[in-house]
Amino acid sequence: MVKNARDIFLDLMADNRKGAGKGIYSICSANFTVLEACLSQAKEDNTIILIESTSNQVDQFGGYTGMRPADFVSYVHSIADKVDFPKEMILLGGDHLGPNAWQNLSSEEAMANSEVLIEEYVKAGYQKIHLDTSMFCADDEGDRSKPLDDEVVASRTVALVRVAEDTWRKYCKNTPEPVYIIGTEVPVPGGAQEEEDVITVTSAEDAARTISVTNKYFLDEGLESAWSRVVGVVVQP
Repeated sequence: MVKNARDIFLDLMADNRKGAGKGIYSICSANFTVLEACLSQAKEDNTIILIESTSNQVDQFGGYTGMRPADFVSYVHSIADKVDFPKEMILLGGDHLGPNAWQNLSSEEAMANSEVLIEEYVKAGYQKIHLDTSMFCADDEGDRSKPLDDEVVASRTVALVRVAEDTWRKYCKNTPEPVYIIGTEVPVPGGAQEEEDVITVTSAEDAARTISVTNKYFLDEGLESAWSRVVGVVVQP
């Protein structure tokens, strides 16, 4: 049986963990020339390609590219057709999906928008979903010079996973289940907003707590299957 891009991606990750020295780069661009070049390179290399859009680039309102998730998928596929690259070898990822674009709204409003965002991404065929609910919304309390409370982040993450899983079951059951990335320690989608003299490396303790707290919320919500498909945690750098 011919493997799809998601399964080949998981095989690469498994080989990497065994010390095989394999990996994959992610193309986070909507530029036609960039995508054409990358698809051509993947064709030459006979590999899958991972193409991602951020929550700022592509959302249900068009993002700054003017494209909704289904539009972006069609756009990528049209370029793949141009260079004769097989679509089944394209893995599409959503990066920093969550309330990032709606931090000026209440948490209820921002999360409602985030749920629609997730639904549109999964329904459009994205299979690598980075869930990022680490940002403060307008009515969130706490010291904004410090990270949002882990429990709040985990609770919101799980709410979005539920939407992703329900959307996949409703619309996409003939395709592989989505895989998930959790956590955040990188600049906001689109890049850092101010220069940093020092990059603070994520401690092992902080990474372990992110995994532990998020795992608890997944299991408490009966999302064991989804947790088995959490394949990465974002750390800094």
